[in-house]
Amino acid sequence: MRKFFLVLASTVLLHVTGRPGLAARPPQGGSTQAAKMKNPVANTPESVGAGKRVYQRMCARCHGPEGKGDGGGGGIPSDLTDEKWDHGSTDGEIFTSIHDGTSKEMEGYAERISDTDIWNLVNFIRSIGPQPKP
Repeated sequence: MRKFFLVLASTVLLHVTGRPGLAARPPQGGSTQAAKMKNPVANTPESVGAGKRVYQRMCARCHGPEGKGDGGGGGIPSDLTDEKWDHGSTDGEIFTSIHDGTSKEMEGYAERISDTDIWNLVNFIRSIGPQPKP
């Protein structure tokens, strides 16, 4: 019965918010629903700069100043500059990973970072990480 209510709540949340993945953490390999999300914030120098400021404040402690996963803040943070991203590499998958979290060590930031700032952060991560394939 509990599983039924979790599935129902996830479905309602997706319908109401239009954003997949908000009720569950992203799976290994990414989420096909999250992969379809489009970044509503243009990848401009201003957005990248805003994302960098959020990164320095909220992410660098674990992911390191250059995003290489060497910040020493605990756990085994992802190297955001390498070619393999365990939870997907589309803008929507990156957004969902930040918003919802991926594990006990990488908790969701939905309560602490606005959606716009998360999208700015996605744009910043794009600037230091592998470029999306066309």
